[in-house]
Amino acid sequence: MKTIVAREVVGARIIKDYTVELTFDDLQRRVVDLRKFLCKGIFLELVDVKKFRQMKVDAELGTICWPNGADIAPDRLYSE
Repeated sequence: MKTIVAREVVGARIIKDYTVELTFDDLQRRVVDLRKFLCKGIFLELVDVKKFRQMKVDAELGTICWPNGADIAPDRLYSE
């Protein structure tokens, strides 16, 4: 039986526009273009680059989030 390990984001930095470099708890780094997440719902307002740049890592959630309450599951980000 294969064990699935949930990953958490421990670091993040915006590289340009909507592209971020994420560091995970296993020290893997991923560069992810988040544009595709910004097309509906709570993410729509993050199309405004100033609002997008308010991204931070929430240690409790283990992922990136924004002041408007938007966040993306860390496993989804890890698989991107």
